[in-house]
Amino acid sequence: MCQHQPLCPTAESADRESARLVAHHPEQGWSLLCNGVLLFEDTGELLPDGQIIAPHRPMGTEHVMTAA
Repeated sequence: MCQHQPLCPTAESADRESARLVAHHPEQGWSLLCNGVLLFEDTGELLPDGQIIAPHRPMGTEHVMTAA
């Protein structure tokens, strides 16, 4: 699928979200990556094989510790 050099990570790779954007529709809340992954605004994903990856947002700021 990918024609970039170096090639984008595959949909099966752990770093699949770092593939290049092919289409971006923020008004609809989704983006299509070069590797065929649909990335949703809530950080959920739909892989090309139909597998669903649940949203994996970082913890909220109430759980972040800061240095004194």
